[in-house]
Amino acid sequence: MTEIRPFTIDVPQAAIDDLHARIRAARWPDKEQVDNWDQGIPLAVVQDFATYWAKQYDWRACEAALNAHPNFLIELDGLDIHFLHIRSRHEGARPLIMTHGWPGSVLEFMGVIEPLTNPADPADAFHLVIPSLPGFGFSGKPSETGWSITKIATAWNDLMLALGYERYFAQGGDWGSGVTLEIARQNLGACAAVHSTWCWRCPILRPWAT
Repeated sequence: MTEIRPFTIDVPQAAIDDLHARIRAARWPDKEQVDNWDQGIPLAVVQDFATYWAKQYDWRACEAALNAHPNFLIELDGLDIHFLHIRSRHEGARPLIMTHGWPGSVLEFMGVIEPLTNPADPADAFHLVIPSLPGFGFSGKPSETGWSITKIATAWNDLMLALGYERYFAQGGDWGSGVTLEIARQNLGACAAVHSTWCWRCPILRPWAT
């Protein structure tokens, strides 16, 4: 069995300080000549955004919220994959893997963890597995090409089996929708059903389409 290692998110303060310094050192362009978005995003909007990240956003609070749930790493096909694994206290809860989009992260699902793992009706309960896509969040960054939606879908199936889930459900949106629908297309025998918030029909977005 592939080793599953506990993981704690602990971003060095030096990295946070460096980010703040980079934001403060930004060289701003001249203000646009119009009062709308015809020339792109207005300078004032970008500056407000930068000020928020430099002075208001509290990474440590976010870090603590993520660490309040069990975090793990697992090596899949030579790459470390980060994931949250939150088990419901209800007997009979169904395993569900949820995949975020681009340029998102596992933070997309923070608001649904409690309702899904601890619903009013225990029959609606899920055990949640929430991985970070390769190259996103705290997952490893691929050093070579090949981590397509097809490969990720296979890796997610391997992850669920490594966790002991012989039958599971899958959900995703945006890029995660492509991964989720590919899990269904591969039909490797363990996924019972999928739910997608996007319908991937464009051949450009679905390079595996025939």
